[in-house]
Amino acid sequence: MKKNMGNADRLIRVVIAAVLGFLIYNGTIAGTLGTVLTVIAIIFVLTSMVSFCPLYTLFGIKTCKVKG
Repeated sequence: MKKNMGNADRLIRVVIAAVLGFLIYNGTIAGTLGTVLTVIAIIFVLTSMVSFCPLYTLFGIKTCKVKG
């Protein structure tokens, strides 16, 4: 797996995941929407950790400046 996410993308995804996590934990978002957003938050954190987004590959997007 080659990296295709830059630092800005990774930071934005982690911030979004943290906000979603807080809203779900706080009870602001619940039910089916809460479950879906929990899954999205987990995916955001995982893709940020490995610097690879499968959707970027499908669309030919690469925001990582370093090859590898």
